[in-house]
Amino acid sequence: MGEKRKEGTFNQIKEVINILSPSVDNYLYVMDIKNDIYFISANAMERFSIQKQEFHNVMETLMKFVYPSDIEILQEDLNQLLRREKNFHNLQYRWVSKEGNAVWINCRGSVISDEEGELKFLVGCINEIGEKQKADNVSGLLGEFSLQEEISNYKGERKTGFMIRLGIDNFKEINENRGMDYGDMVLKRTAECIESVILPSQMLYRIVADEFVILDFSKRGIKEAEKLFDEIRWKINLFIEDNQYEVFFTVSAGIIDFATVQGQDYSELMKRAEFSLNKAKENGKNTGYVYDEQDYNLSLRHRKLVQIMRQSVSHDFEGFETYFQPIMNMKEGRLANAETLLRFCNEEMGMVSPAEFIPLLEESGLIIPVGKWVLYQAMEACKEIQKKIPDFKISVNLSYIQVLKSDVLKEILYGVRKYELQPESLIIELTESGFLESDANFIGFCDGLKENGILLALDDFGTGYSNFHYLYNLSPNTIKIDRSFTLKALKNNYEFNLLRYMVDMVHSINLKLCIEGIETEQELSKICEIEPDYIQGYYFGKPSPLNRFLDDFVNV
Repeated sequence: MGEKRKEGTFNQIKEVINILSPSVDNYLYVMDIKNDIYFISANAMERFSIQKQEFHNVMETLMKFVYPSDIEILQEDLNQLLRREKNFHNLQYRWVSKEGNAVWINCRGSVISDEEGELKFLVGCINEIGEKQKADNVSGLLGEFSLQEEISNYKGERKTGFMIRLGIDNFKEINENRGMDYGDMVLKRTAECIESVILPSQMLYRIVADEFVILDFSKRGIKEAEKLFDEIRWKINLFIEDNQYEVFFTVSAGIIDFATVQGQDYSELMKRAEFSLNKAKENGKNTGYVYDEQDYNLSLRHRKLVQIMRQSVSHDFEGFETYFQPIMNMKEGRLANAETLLRFCNEEMGMVSPAEFIPLLEESGLIIPVGKWVLYQAMEACKEIQKKIPDFKISVNLSYIQVLKSDVLKEILYGVRKYELQPESLIIELTESGFLESDANFIGFCDGLKENGILLALDDFGTGYSNFHYLYNLSPNTIKIDRSFTLKALKNNYEFNLLRYMVDMVHSINLKLCIEGIETEQELSKICEIEPDYIQGYYFGKPSPLNRFLDDFVNV
């Protein structure tokens, strides 16, 4: 009779858990300590890798879904209960989700003893302490978890309406300069500004940090969304004025027309909203960007390309290849130099344009290891070519990222020694538009090249705004005229005379000049009238792999 009474009590607790579970977000549990049985809310099986709602051999089974590093601390805490060192279980540790991710929980429970004082049950609840909040007390708005529920539970097909994801520009600076309490005030007042202009049918949420989301499931479209964003900015400007410009800030917005994202779940929708907000900030901030599928797909392609190139770097630069384009000495009528150019080909992506992958290398920082690899590939090629052409020189382009964020001068000098080159065999090409001549690192780098006898060429001359300042401050050995400037000179007498004067000026200060982009005999004949020192272009040869370059220009 006594044993049945105990079993009935356990079943009664189970029944209460089943009744309460649909009404609470947490997970309720009971552990029968004597009989080693564990029972938990049914919804826990949807979240964690728990096979059964009720199971025996509690510790052995718990080990299957408790995060491995946390098993020891859980065992110790339960042992303290069993040793009666305490009668309340309160532990923060991790369980493993169905997807295999670690999820932080706070597990609390009280020990229930029988009339004889023997430990009988541990009863309590588990809540996720990393779970997204349903509401935000700072702004007074519902939070991201509520946003997710609203979107997931919406019964319509979302063929009309819009979402606006708003972000305060440079909000981190407000917190740093004025403190977090002031930042919270700005968040609260921003929320009030937004709430004051949205319609009753529109919903507002605060999600991460300084970001808000407006939902509109009506038949209103992008024009109404853009108008709403303008009204929000106007309201915020009024707040700033009323606050006597004590703080100044702007907001950016990513705007999504639901008609363009049909069939996307919450996660995919938020990825597109985040992308749109980031694009607005990239476009100068204090502006809105309307989601465009082509832009988003291009962003995904670039992300994939960076991932592939990162893997290539870690696999001995597989897929990268150096090409070489001849630079002709026009006074002597022979090959003088070659410019080293980088190419990338991948089985999945095919041959990728340098105009696409080089900016990605710079943005990701991969330009530092890849640039070093290109530098040494070029030096090795130069050593090979000098066996036939002793005074041959090799040009290598450097990114401003390499100059500012790595010890590239040290790498250059090491390569010169390693490949037993004379310093003047190497020409470092810098694109003027990528640098600020006032930067101390940049100036120091250029001075270091000169001190060690390495030549400097200023590439794409004529495309920037500070050209003559560069000539004075950097004192390059060679100026390279960009093809866009060359084409203008070939088509317009005024531009041609301007180029002629530029050549005369360059020669007057004892610099060499290289004209880029010559492709036809007619262009060559015309450009030769101004007597450039060097010419580079498809007329003499396209960029090619080293073996082909050797066959075409060296081994002849």
